[in-house]
Amino acid sequence: MISAQFVFPRRLFLPVLLAFLAATAVANTAVEPAPRDANWVKRHEGFVAIARQGGVEVLFLGDSITDGWRKEDPKSGGKKVWDANFAPLHAANFGISGDRTQHVLWRLENGELDGIKPKAIVLMIGTNNTGLERDGKTPRNTPAEAAEGVKLIITKLRTKLPQTKILLLAVFPRGEKPDHPGRVQVAEINRLIAPLADKKFVRFLDIGPKFLAPDGTLPGEIMPDFLHPGEKGYEIWAAAIKEPLAAMLKAK
Repeated sequence: MISAQFVFPRRLFLPVLLAFLAATAVANTAVEPAPRDANWVKRHEGFVAIARQGGVEVLFLGDSITDGWRKEDPKSGGKKVWDANFAPLHAANFGISGDRTQHVLWRLENGELDGIKPKAIVLMIGTNNTGLERDGKTPRNTPAEAAEGVKLIITKLRTKLPQTKILLLAVFPRGEKPDHPGRVQVAEINRLIAPLADKKFVRFLDIGPKFLAPDGTLPGEIMPDFLHPGEKGYEIWAAAIKEPLAAMLKAK
């Protein structure tokens, strides 16, 4: 008996290989737009309502560090600093505590920019893409994945608001000591997103060193929990972006 041999067509090898690699590749969650829980969606809907009213000249976009601008407690918020520096600029705060890049992407795709054409956007996102999930074992994202999420946010902002200037802030340092794992991850994210600046519409600004002591430690009086600024930290933030933001608002 002569057994037949199956010969795999050479012309199909590459397409099948690419399909296999795509199917087995680990997805980068940082670039996949995703909502969160019902309370989060309610906050998002509030931002959509603000956008529909129009009149926003400056938009702050980010996570809990941005969200903290609305907190009145000087130990964990900067409302007093916001009222003095940004409220007169017709600024809106679209920061939500706990957000990662994928959550901001979902918000941008679901109405938060509809009805507004801000002259400038202050963007900082990515710190919540670092570290581990609640199981304490699974990494959230690598710095490279988080940087891809930031890149996609910039792309979406440029597509929806092509005339808006973007002040892309380096993710603030976290952890008391310079060798804290979170600090190391954040530094790598910042290295990877710095080239997103195009010298025309997108400016990258790293104000992280302004929060640090000479030995590289993060003082508790600036960030009481070594992650979120207190009022003194928000004062440093406001002073650091005052001139670049003013330049963006004046630019034609």
